[in-house]
Amino acid sequence: MENLDLESENGSEFLFDGIAGDREGELRLEVAALDATRTGTEAADLANKLRSRVVGQDEAIQHIVRTYQTYLAGLSPVGRPIGNFLFLGPTGSGKTRLVEAMAECLLGDRRAVIKIDCAEFQHSHEIAKLVGSPPGYLGHRETHPALSQEALNRYHTESVKVSLVLFDEIEKASDAVWNLLLGILDKATLTLGDNHRVDFSQALIFMTGNLGAAEMNALLQPTLGFASMETERRHAIGINDPKLSNKLSRAGLEAARRKFTPEFMNRIDKTVIFHPLGARELRRVLEIELDEVQERIQQAQAGKRFLIKVTDSARDFLLMEGTDVRYGARPLKRAIERLLVQPLCNLIVTGQIRPSDRIRVTHRASAPILTFFREAAFQPREVHGAAA
Repeated sequence: MENLDLESENGSEFLFDGIAGDREGELRLEVAALDATRTGTEAADLANKLRSRVVGQDEAIQHIVRTYQTYLAGLSPVGRPIGNFLFLGPTGSGKTRLVEAMAECLLGDRRAVIKIDCAEFQHSHEIAKLVGSPPGYLGHRETHPALSQEALNRYHTESVKVSLVLFDEIEKASDAVWNLLLGILDKATLTLGDNHRVDFSQALIFMTGNLGAAEMNALLQPTLGFASMETERRHAIGINDPKLSNKLSRAGLEAARRKFTPEFMNRIDKTVIFHPLGARELRRVLEIELDEVQERIQQAQAGKRFLIKVTDSARDFLLMEGTDVRYGARPLKRAIERLLVQPLCNLIVTGQIRPSDRIRVTHRASAPILTFFREAAFQPREVHGAAA
């Protein structure tokens, strides 16, 4: 314990070695320094799981984990949602994936998200799909509001009573949706068309958007001067530049402030800018996606399970075919489906892969496709007909 210089009620000072009390020792109070920076076990476990699923967005993960720890401690603001987040950044940077990973970690299913595709709500009358039609309107009884209390509670488990609500591409929604969100974000309540109230106090609200993406890409890929080559090179190899990160954040925030009203922005707890993924992050994404392909194989029907081993040359080829700075991780996922998954499907349905086989996937220099081998006990044999 540390020495503490305490002052008594009568103004006299005493020096104690971790024990505070009066002169006669009638009151003894043990004083210990506390560490307010520590993270609880449950929140730390959530952070580790999210980092294993989402690459290159540690800032967003930190904010989510802090908000969740506040909820676990029972100190979330009364009469408001657990947290209101606005995720901005280029396409393919992991905004929606982070919300799905949150659902997977907390609720056991990445689909346990109430997802509202705001591109479907570009006209004000379409808001009826969210809140339902008022009584007396045609189709009132047939309209099931997407934001009902039943929908919010659908994915609750015995241990986790949290709802995840995602408004995807929020900038595409009409003003009516933004106005509807004002009450949800501020008071955690929504009145449906039939006057029933929905409680959002146990919900995490996420909004995603591509606002500022064009400005961010211009910062990452400048077209003039020698500095442009250096900026693109540093981003490609994953070198973090604090000045560039600040410029990217400012570009996203300024775009959001131009788009949304001050009262809307003022109800958001945290606006997080997702930075584009560089080569180092995309390589980690590749490892995650290959693990998911193996998991899909293991979950297939009995008799079709086998193991795949993707060599370094094949990984480099997939990265080369699937890397596009403008579109993030999505081209890489498409390259894996086209060059790896589809040929594997051809091999399965033609009977060239047998149960419990071990398939080695490699790439020959200058070849436009991957090469597949079935590894025997001693000598591997090439499997023909893999190309689609």
